[in-house]
Amino acid sequence: MTTDFSLLKKLFCIHSKSGREGKIRKFIWNWIKQNVPGAKIVCDKPGNLYVTKGKSETYPCIVAHMDQVQERHSKDFIAYEAEDIIIGFSPKRKEQQGLGADDKVGLWIGLMCLQKFDCLKLAFFVEEEVGCRGSDKADMDFFNDCRFVIEPDRREHEDLITQIGWTSLCSDDFLKEIGYKKFGYKETDGMMTDIETLKDNGLAVSCINLSCGYYKPHTDQEFVYKPAVSNCLAFVEHIIETCTKVYPHVDDTAYLERHNYYDTVYDDLYSEIYDLLTNNPSMSFGEVEAMFKDWYGSDKINKGDLENNYELAREDILFWQEQENKKTTKVLTK
Repeated sequence: MTTDFSLLKKLFCIHSKSGREGKIRKFIWNWIKQNVPGAKIVCDKPGNLYVTKGKSETYPCIVAHMDQVQERHSKDFIAYEAEDIIIGFSPKRKEQQGLGADDKVGLWIGLMCLQKFDCLKLAFFVEEEVGCRGSDKADMDFFNDCRFVIEPDRREHEDLITQIGWTSLCSDDFLKEIGYKKFGYKETDGMMTDIETLKDNGLAVSCINLSCGYYKPHTDQEFVYKPAVSNCLAFVEHIIETCTKVYPHVDDTAYLERHNYYDTVYDDLYSEIYDLLTNNPSMSFGEVEAMFKDWYGSDKINKGDLENNYELAREDILFWQEQENKKTTKVLTK
């Protein structure tokens, strides 16, 4: 069966920078009302959307985020589909532009499953890309009757995230029953995203983050590989159909260890890396990692946390450099 990507391309064409998710939120709301009229939709004060379809004692749940990193789309931006690839493109500028596939692919997978299944919950968050601000203020009661939570918000095609930093995400029982190897996935550690924040806020069921077919995220060279997207959708559908019981998971020990350690060492992790890159802009991640391991000990440094803060600091430095260059250009041209 051929997957229809027309809705996904429509999502790509709605620019939704962090803090400016209004257009895509409205589009999703209207699309659900038109295509899944029985679903209940709630929008909270931060702007997160919560969707419930059907009546059940327990629900499968999919979460994703509505914001993207890319600063702009040209007015003539299109999502261009060529064989197995989708890219963002401006015909007028003759340049590739970022799709925001991180995490519009996750939104699309959630909406496809909402159409297909009789009972399902969705939560779509704002401002994930700037520190998971939406999920940090999530209505946690919404998840009380969920069996598990799936977030398709990982680059490429084979990663199944079961731990982020010190936060363990799911039970062995859940991993055993989802049959992930049949779909080409493998367990690995991940970086900050909404399910980590939900766990920190007390989510008591198993959750995972999945590679969903986007590559080179956060860049204008971002692209989507359609077979990987289709495979992720098939895997999520398989989990919903197969895992019909509740999969509890609470890791209090890891939670306490993580937060106690952050209190002592990691409070200023971003600031330290930002200062390093400001003074030494050519430093690679490997050099930064080696320096932190030397400072704090290799057993105390989590690569995922370090890499995430490195990328955030580097992006922020580049952004402010661009702003300064614009100011200089204006002065020189006066």
